[in-house]
Amino acid sequence: MNESDIRPGYVYHIKNTYFDAVEDDKLMRNHEGGSYRPTYFCIKDEKTGLLWVIPMSRRAEKYRAYMQKDIDRYGKCLKIVIGEYASVNAVFLLQNMFPVLPKYIDHIHLVKSNPVPVNTRLKIIIDRNFRELLRLHRKGIGIIFPDITRLEKLMLDELDAERRQSPQ
Repeated sequence: MNESDIRPGYVYHIKNTYFDAVEDDKLMRNHEGGSYRPTYFCIKDEKTGLLWVIPMSRRAEKYRAYMQKDIDRYGKCLKIVIGEYASVNAVFLLQNMFPVLPKYIDHIHLVKSNPVPVNTRLKIIIDRNFRELLRLHRKGIGIIFPDITRLEKLMLDELDAERRQSPQ
């Protein structure tokens, strides 16, 4: 996909080539047999220009227990957000987020043949938690499972190489 085709705040599917290129066993990969699951909520990091994707799940009850453990221990949970998306409870797993380039996004997720945005209130919560988790990560607090420092560098290096190769 082209960057102009990608709308932050929507949900997408990631190409298998991304997972093959970055080789991180902590990433939630597409299921076997060509299935495009999980789906990924997309956020743009204005500082770097990278797109970040957050895996989604429908297993709200499973993750509600994990959220409660964090709330009991820390008074809040930044790494998991549960909210309604496309009329169902959806889990946004910020603990599994990672950066991508537009070329690794396969297509937008459709519900009844239409792209569905995440509602504004939920999007604000996810965005706030995303920024806080990145801030904590950059201070050396390991909350995010994938090696996002390495993945971010890989994506920034690829982006830089693409810019150098494109005609001005």
